[in-house]
Amino acid sequence: MLLPKRVKFRKWQRLATKRNLKETRGVSLAFGSFGLKAEEALWVKSKQLEAARKAMTNYIQRGGKIWIRIFPDKPITQKPPEVTMGSGKGDVAGYVFPVLPGRIIFEMDGVTKEVAKEALRRAGAKLPIRTKFVSR
Repeated sequence: MLLPKRVKFRKWQRLATKRNLKETRGVSLAFGSFGLKAEEALWVKSKQLEAARKAMTNYIQRGGKIWIRIFPDKPITQKPPEVTMGSGKGDVAGYVFPVLPGRIIFEMDGVTKEVAKEALRRAGAKLPIRTKFVSR
């Protein structure tokens, strides 16, 4: 599971999700020949990224190379169940990455187009957002 080694601030403020914006960085393939592009704005948790990575790696049988283009570094807090209001912010429950439409999430190279398309389709099924297969 991906999580940062150190953070400058343990708890962040929860900013409004910008659902009508498009991503400007990380929108083109930089490393591989095939990629998985986000089409919605949502938070992707580190557990979901790990599940998608495992699904891809399992399908290609370590035949190619995979790049993960996003890293979950935004801490999400959660208070325990049945706790009254007040007494501060909750403990850090996990880390997410806020994805905007257009962001490349995974890249792949070293496999055929058919294998890459199926592997990235399986990875997209593990993510909570709609995704699209892109190639050079």
